[in-house]
Amino acid sequence: MSRILLGLVMLGCTVAVEDVQAFDDPITRLVNEKAGERCSGRVEVRHGHQWGTVCQRGWDLEDAAVVCRELDCGVVLDIPGGARFGRAGGEVLWRNVKCSGDEFALDLCERTLNDDVCTHSEDAGVECTGKLLAPTLSIQSRFYTYSAAEAVHFKCTAPYWQSVIDFHLYKRGVDTPLVTQRADPRQMTVDLTLSDLEISHQGSYSCLYRIHTKLGNSPSGFSPHSNFINITVLEIHTPQIWYNTSPEARPGWVIRGHSFNVTCSTQPQYPGGSFQLRLIRPNGTVRHSLPALAPSVTFTFSNAQSNNEGYYCCLYKVQTGERTFISRESQPLPISIREVDPVMSPVFISLLVSSLTFVVATCAILIVAKVYCKRVSKPTELERGRAQTPVSNCKLKIFNHLCFFY
Repeated sequence: MSRILLGLVMLGCTVAVEDVQAFDDPITRLVNEKAGERCSGRVEVRHGHQWGTVCQRGWDLEDAAVVCRELDCGVVLDIPGGARFGRAGGEVLWRNVKCSGDEFALDLCERTLNDDVCTHSEDAGVECTGKLLAPTLSIQSRFYTYSAAEAVHFKCTAPYWQSVIDFHLYKRGVDTPLVTQRADPRQMTVDLTLSDLEISHQGSYSCLYRIHTKLGNSPSGFSPHSNFINITVLEIHTPQIWYNTSPEARPGWVIRGHSFNVTCSTQPQYPGGSFQLRLIRPNGTVRHSLPALAPSVTFTFSNAQSNNEGYYCCLYKVQTGERTFISRESQPLPISIREVDPVMSPVFISLLVSSLTFVVATCAILIVAKVYCKRVSKPTELERGRAQTPVSNCKLKIFNHLCFFY
């Protein structure tokens, strides 16, 4: 500890302050005979110019946790007593240390001076985990894009071996781990598998590990999060398929020489996607492809011939990086190429309409004539008494012949 003489002149008074300890001087340390073991050893504190030990009487996990925190040594693994780390040469300075566990330095905890009550055989010790470093997250494949229902295999590696630990896989923005894997003794790397991927699994992932202490009621220590790895999940649905052709064709038919369209459609759509149309024929398979610039793509065939006959199937294909994702094929769509149906030909339809028109018109004329003849065939009383001229007789005969026809 540095000795500082501070002279203050206030209101004509000079105040001398001695034995002020610099803030950067340590007041707590762990002493271990093993080189490099700064986070485990005998607890020593400084009082003035003197380093001394702490008696294990009343020493507990809360006290040890403060030491580990103060020295940036992680969390408590053990609190060995009985001078396990050797006996010190100085004095036993403190006993009955009482920390709440939330203090940042042991000097802030309540304690009493030893007053020669404890001996060095009761020196308190602490084993801390050491500063918990962030693990490393890696992915077992070269790919970062997956389709729904696939599995992605992560690897989480701790920087060095600790006590028995378990590993946790977290998605950014989610507080609870998606995967937890217990590690075997001395195991530093575990596999963390995220199975049955869904669209909601798309995002950034990291891992961390947790230290379990030897003491059942001691709090566990969590490491910082690892690096983040981003994955993309594609949901490739089976496309729908339908066709359009001239209205006079029966369902499932296309008239030879006419045009027809086959449409493939799917949602969602991804960059780099394309639609594949497959025509299955007895003598082989024909494939057509168009980029998926929209959710639906139409394949046009302008002159239907026999080689266009068969079963049509759609599938959706996405190329991302080194991976290719292909949907299931749609239900087969049968298309048959037929000649023009004579019954439904335009000439036949025209003749049929003309004939029906003639028949209807003729029937209408005959009905009107029949009604008129009935009226003529019933002369009035006045007409019966009149003498009939030759012209009238001629007209009457004509009407009688026409009415007799009916």
